[in-house]
Amino acid sequence: AEGAVTYPADDAASPGHDIIFSDRFPTASGRGRLFPTHPLPPDERPDAAYPLVLTTGRLLEHWHTGSMSRRSDVLDTLESGAIAVMNPQDILRLGHKTGDRVAVETRRGTIKALLRADPAMPPGMVFVPFAFNEGAANRLTNPALDPFGKIPELKYCAARVV
Repeated sequence: AEGAVTYPADDAASPGHDIIFSDRFPTASGRGRLFPTHPLPPDERPDAAYPLVLTTGRLLEHWHTGSMSRRSDVLDTLESGAIAVMNPQDILRLGHKTGDRVAVETRRGTIKALLRADPAMPPGMVFVPFAFNEGAANRLTNPALDPFGKIPELKYCAARVV
């Protein structure tokens, strides 16, 4: 009736369940199996040439690549171009101010973005949303793969803002 089914569903007519494995896990004992992990260090760490950590993500107004949300005049007016978000103390330390057009650089490339201050950003980090083709954040990210999951390390790399 709502045009959607939530996994897992008991059959084609079922709307599905909100919680997966609510009664038991699919193991012989019915109990979940937990395994310890040993986090690996990032492939690329900040250094003298690239002293900041770059992370990427979504914005409330634009998600994924912005291929749909950027077509909305209302959403695109709210967030109309590439931004780089940093802690206000880092912005001052680097000699910039909010609203400056800056270059965010990594070993893989450079993008231009408007600088925005956010006191909630950890010092030493710069956030760039990936919804802007004119400031494509993933041109900067590290394609190194996790040795086990084979997932690219797109959320952490060394960067600088100039």
